[in-house]
Amino acid sequence: MLQAIHPKLPMRDKEVTKSYYIDSLGFKEWGVTDYPDYLMLEKNELQLHFFLFKDLNPRENYGQVYIRVNQIEKLYQSLLKNKVAIHPNGKLETKPWGQKEFSLLDPDSNLLTFGASII
Repeated sequence: MLQAIHPKLPMRDKEVTKSYYIDSLGFKEWGVTDYPDYLMLEKNELQLHFFLFKDLNPRENYGQVYIRVNQIEKLYQSLLKNKVAIHPNGKLETKPWGQKEFSLLDPDSNLLTFGASII
């Protein structure tokens, strides 16, 4: 019955968020209507939605998304090549729970963790 999930994450500045996800991570805008306080982005049929939260304190933001991927090494290397900052504690590594993962923080400190099964 369930078909998709579209996480909603807070953003302080729509243009900053849009630029980061499009220019750094390769997303594109989704939809035909431009909402002033809302942003919808898509990459490979995966959508992330963002709502305006101007008073967000990034140090107090616990927004997190876990994104399953294939070819994780290729994705990781492409981000490094494009000088996308990887979380200091989120370098690509194999985890004890059978996943290869890495993480990054967007401009509002939403944590994006990318993972691929190694089992």
